[in-house]
Amino acid sequence: MFKKILIANRGEIAVRVIRACRELGIASVAVYSDVDRASLHVRKADEAYHIGSPAAAESYLNFAKILNVAKRSGADAIHPGYGFLSENAKFAQACVDAGVKFIGPTAASMEMMGSKTRARQEMERAGVPFVPGTSKGLESAEQAEQVAAKIGYPVMLKAAAGGGGKGMRLVHTPEELKPALEAAQSEAERSFGDREVYVEKAIINPRHIEMQVLADEHGNTVYLGERECSIQRRHQKVLEESPSPIVDADMRRRMGEVAVRVARAAGYTNAGTVEFLVDEDKNFYFLEMNTRLQVEHPVTELITGLDLVHLQIRVAAGEKLPFRQEDVRIRGHAIECRIYAEDPDNNYFPSPGKITLLLLPSGPGIRRDSGMYEGWTVPIDYDPLLAKLIGYGTDRTQAISRLTRALHEYFVGGIKTNISLFRRILTDADFQAGRLDTGYLDRLLKSKPPEVRGGHPEVAAIAAGIFAILDPGSAAGNGNASPNLGSRTGDGTAASGWKRVARAESLGQK
Repeated sequence: MFKKILIANRGEIAVRVIRACRELGIASVAVYSDVDRASLHVRKADEAYHIGSPAAAESYLNFAKILNVAKRSGADAIHPGYGFLSENAKFAQACVDAGVKFIGPTAASMEMMGSKTRARQEMERAGVPFVPGTSKGLESAEQAEQVAAKIGYPVMLKAAAGGGGKGMRLVHTPEELKPALEAAQSEAERSFGDREVYVEKAIINPRHIEMQVLADEHGNTVYLGERECSIQRRHQKVLEESPSPIVDADMRRRMGEVAVRVARAAGYTNAGTVEFLVDEDKNFYFLEMNTRLQVEHPVTELITGLDLVHLQIRVAAGEKLPFRQEDVRIRGHAIECRIYAEDPDNNYFPSPGKITLLLLPSGPGIRRDSGMYEGWTVPIDYDPLLAKLIGYGTDRTQAISRLTRALHEYFVGGIKTNISLFRRILTDADFQAGRLDTGYLDRLLKSKPPEVRGGHPEVAAIAAGIFAILDPGSAAGNGNASPNLGSRTGDGTAASGWKRVARAESLGQK
């Protein structure tokens, strides 16, 4: 087993891996940029090293600096988390060359699955079902027109090296195709340094369902159940759950067997995710493989009882999987909300700043994976993901009710978050009925929010009192304090009604 692991990441995922290291008795090493000096992952780790300026290229994406820290600290393995260098084949190889174990798949597997066109070619040879389209990059607009005419509109243009919706365009008519192709190629080059774009048939109202796989270095590969990831905004996942509301035992087995076939075709080891599009008739098609730990891995952990980060580390250390496929059991239901520092009332614009108050949910069936704390300043330089709130229950109904309760307990002061969005989603009739597809959230956001019935004046009064005590100047200055709790002093600053009462009582006044 490793003695020391460097976590080449930040935020909640770095904290998650640090906790796993501590549970396994492994020392942890954090790295941080200028703006992350006071971050939670730096506070939690056994050791922490500064690696540069806020720009990711100068810090979290800098091979040389991270490998130098590994050498200086004596780390014998590196966990990349997700994002940043987690799917960078060159970095995985650089770790091997430096004599440090990369906790993830091999560079060869990454290269094969990192290019969507190459992955499609390999999966075609392996007999994996995938959406009709090209398995190579488009050479010209004329070729795109010919393929689109053959498979039928609408079609989807996708960057071969893409992800996160970058280099992706939905095309409904032949007239839209050429300008859309040029735009997709340009965006792909800016985002990934690769202009390659391919075309595939656009499936109408698809569900996005992924299958977690895990493979050791001794030829054993298993699947750990599916995750429903259809609730997306701008092709970015927002809420995930497991199991999917539409997947039964037979469909799960068939999808799982295909996912294992994909992993074996890629010579894959460690944790990975095979993503599928599912049409309205429950036909599923291979979409891509994510060669890393997913943001939404906690829902799989909760329904299987397995710790994926522990297993990642053990597999990388050369251990065999401690169970077989028939040992995997799915129990209960789990739903995850991604808590972002963004303003739902301002087109989800990022909302960096200092967290002035943090009220955390807890109770039965609630898990929080978080990278924030009260008093921390959220930087604008990175992804705005702050935390993940996960609800678990014996069934979907209980998971929804627990998560809804927890969301009403959750409060982040000083910045804007998308917590209100999840309250709306979880109370929506279509969500509760499991009527989901990748266009669900767009439809929900276009509809009129339900009216709030029945106010809660006692909650407002308590909140006003808390804010007046914590920050009377700010509360009164913004007009948020109750007029009975605060007033102005002679110099214009805010006076606290609570302090006034305390002073009077201490002097024996009535």
